[in-house]
Amino acid sequence: MPFIEMTGKRLMVIVNPEELSADELTAAGVTDDSIVRVNKQGDIEVRRKAGWDVVGGLLGEFDRRLTRETGLDWA
Repeated sequence: MPFIEMTGKRLMVIVNPEELSADELTAAGVTDDSIVRVNKQGDIEVRRKAGWDVVGGLLGEFDRRLTRETGLDWA
């Protein structure tokens, strides 16, 4: 499944308040230095010591936001 990876700091810029708040991301363990990824369905996953955990999701036309903000394509 293709993903776009980024830092937690970059994710905080991309996420809209109606999707997840900064407080919700922090409560899920996402920090500025966290490694996170988003799949084409909009699921947000954060890298943990032993794998990935889903912590929320993006809505709407998130694919354009992701590629514009990160400069990356789905891989």
